[in-house]
Amino acid sequence: MSYRGNDSNENSQQTDIDAALRNGREILFQAFNWESHKHDWWRNLERKVPDIGRSGFTSAWLPPATHSFAPEGYLPQNLYSLNSKYGSEHLLKGLLQKMKQHKVRPMADIVINHRVGTTKGHGGTYNRYDGISLSWDEHAVTSCTGGLGNRSTGDNFHGVPNIDHTQLFVRKDITAWLQWLRNNVGFFQDFRFDFARGYSAKYVKEYIEGAKPIFSVGEYWDSCNYNGHGLDYNQDSHRQRIINWIDGAGQLSLHLISQPREFFRKLLRDNCGAYVTPKGSHQKSTEMFSLELLKYISAR
Repeated sequence: MSYRGNDSNENSQQTDIDAALRNGREILFQAFNWESHKHDWWRNLERKVPDIGRSGFTSAWLPPATHSFAPEGYLPQNLYSLNSKYGSEHLLKGLLQKMKQHKVRPMADIVINHRVGTTKGHGGTYNRYDGISLSWDEHAVTSCTGGLGNRSTGDNFHGVPNIDHTQLFVRKDITAWLQWLRNNVGFFQDFRFDFARGYSAKYVKEYIEGAKPIFSVGEYWDSCNYNGHGLDYNQDSHRQRIINWIDGAGQLSLHLISQPREFFRKLLRDNCGAYVTPKGSHQKSTEMFSLELLKYISAR
């Protein structure tokens, strides 16, 4: 989940982070919602940073900061452009500097499952990236979403070209981009991998090892088990799929639960019974509950 750097200051900071994680004091704040792009967000959020820091949050999850075909940021196109509907690159860097001053680590939203093309290619679809940084051709797009690459190693995100992570040139470019976010942009210390079930967890492991974020989580959305009466008491298979993803990522990334209100509501209603196995053994349930839920607070 974390890496040590060579610099003495980074080592000192990393020691503090490791201690916080061991003590359960790592608190992630979701610092935006679906409408935030309408409200001059980087400038707006910068004014809130002192309060976020005083409230005890250690990391703030920011929306996707790169150029996107959609204003919310989740249909990326030019990954090296930091001018988005949330604000300019200049305003973003001002926000990141303020967060550094108040010891709140910014978490970058890493959207690398899919990418909107700029030019029509194979099959008459927009699956080429001419004229912008990372000018890939159709071989960077999975064959199951209109490209000339290999089949996807995960679920498809429909309606947009999905990136083929099996291609070595793609992985090298993505790793270099992540390193740029960490080192050149200067302050993105934590990563949140969007739609992580869209590609194999082994690639998440490779990207973390290459870019070395301090802390990382993945959005591996997996539905709970239900029966004819509602939420099933036996969630072993659901829990195991999440554990398999964490293990596939080399245990370098946590699973970020994306539906906290559903869990809170059902767990409170059932007195936490939803995560207790029929045999009554709740040790593993408690461990996963702690990792997935208690270290995540939604700002919604």
